[in-house]
Amino acid sequence: MILQTKSPIAEIPMPPIAIGIALFSFFCFSLLDASAKWLVVGGQAVFFVVWVRFAIQALFLLLFFKGWINPKLWKMERPVLQVCRGLLLPAMTCFNFLALQYLQLAETISVLLASPIVVAVLAGPMLGEWAGPRRWIAIFIGFIGVLIVVRPGTDVFSWPVLLIIGSMLCNSFYLVLTRKLASVETPESLIFYSCFFGVLIFAPLGIPEAQMPQQMSDWFAFALAGMAGMVGHMGLIKASKLADAAKVTPFIYTQIIWMTLLGFLIFGDLPDGWTVLGMMVVAGSGLYLWYREHKLRKRA
Repeated sequence: MILQTKSPIAEIPMPPIAIGIALFSFFCFSLLDASAKWLVVGGQAVFFVVWVRFAIQALFLLLFFKGWINPKLWKMERPVLQVCRGLLLPAMTCFNFLALQYLQLAETISVLLASPIVVAVLAGPMLGEWAGPRRWIAIFIGFIGVLIVVRPGTDVFSWPVLLIIGSMLCNSFYLVLTRKLASVETPESLIFYSCFFGVLIFAPLGIPEAQMPQQMSDWFAFALAGMAGMVGHMGLIKASKLADAAKVTPFIYTQIIWMTLLGFLIFGDLPDGWTVLGMMVVAGSGLYLWYREHKLRKRA
């Protein structure tokens, strides 16, 4: 999660340490998805995997921010929107983990990376930030890229694709609400509540389905899923302190490389040519949208 806030470092070139942290953070998110796929394909209940992922992160944030003495962690200025936002990330994660049982890592990330494109569409009615003609062209091209990946009407399109589309839509609304609340809520509360509600929701769903891992690789995957999500979010916080958030955002597209590589090394999956083409179209469209926003911010 990257908070879109104004910063005095916006015009300063991004330091190498911030680039390194951003790259490592998105690598961690790729490890999170790979670990989740390993667990759910291996027979672990999706709801339990989701609960463990959020429980580890919530516990760490509670300790890191000293939640027992830090009111900023619990404070909510707009509780209705905070709750809605707090429900979207667990929903996104659940849809994503369910889809990972059936789809390649490269296929899931190709659709999920369409989120910046959907955010550009939602920003008009929800934030009053209406896209101009160039941005609408980029949005349309990005949509074509998603269609290339999912290929509706062919044998490639299946019901798990609807799960990952649902995950992408939840993530898009989550990003818009994050942007809307960033100016009124504390960063601590925005980070904490996004996983706190996941713990509450999936505890009654996941704990009854808990299974003791039968092999060491499953224990490792559980630990890696929780730690990777936690370290990834904390890394983005650190990177956004060192560089403007708009400069950190484009590094999300490096996940295409990591997800494809991990999919091949762990599961023996290789995306076909059409999927690779769709990934390139989606990434190109998203990078152009970021470039346009960067130019407008710089001009302003």
